[in-house]
Amino acid sequence: MVKGILGIKLGMTSVYEGDKLVAVTVLKAGPCMVTNKMTKEKNGYNAVQLGFMEVKPEKLNKPEAGVFKAKKLSMFRYLKEFRDMDGEIGDKVTVEIFKDSQFVSVSGVSKGKGFSGVVKRWGFGGWPKTHGSGGLRRPGSIGAGTTPGKVFKGHPMAGHLGVNQTTVQKLRVIKIIPEKDLILVKGNVPGPDKNFVVVKAGG
Repeated sequence: MVKGILGIKLGMTSVYEGDKLVAVTVLKAGPCMVTNKMTKEKNGYNAVQLGFMEVKPEKLNKPEAGVFKAKKLSMFRYLKEFRDMDGEIGDKVTVEIFKDSQFVSVSGVSKGKGFSGVVKRWGFGGWPKTHGSGGLRRPGSIGAGTTPGKVFKGHPMAGHLGVNQTTVQKLRVIKIIPEKDLILVKGNVPGPDKNFVVVKAGG
């Protein structure tokens, strides 16, 4: 059975694991509520939809609020489907679905870094640093000669960097704090603080 939960990234800190100081990311995950259930007979696949972060009705448009009102459920800012996960509408999902030392994957939108050159964006080496080349961080030649006489589509060039949906896998859970809905995972996760993230077991 797939296990997952929604949350936000609070930031990074360090904690002791035995006699070692470990860098961890603190995630506030849940409590989430099962707001919908999909079945193979009706929808073609099995899944549950989780809602996270309760909001007032005026924060949603009428169609969105109407879905929650029809089911007599609280209204949530974030919704996400998890395939092959068990649950019934109205069930609560908390961080206690995870255990210390298990591995999880965390998905989120990476930090935006604006317009970036080829050295920062793709790791190009740049031009020679001596003899007055004047190139330094320039891309250099981007096309071929007579054959094929064009720049191929998808060539690495300068452009917008970041703001991509990113998943970091195999992050180890260092500690679960159920009373505060916190998960401490070893390492970093995508995005800035207060970024919305999806946490799944395994990965």
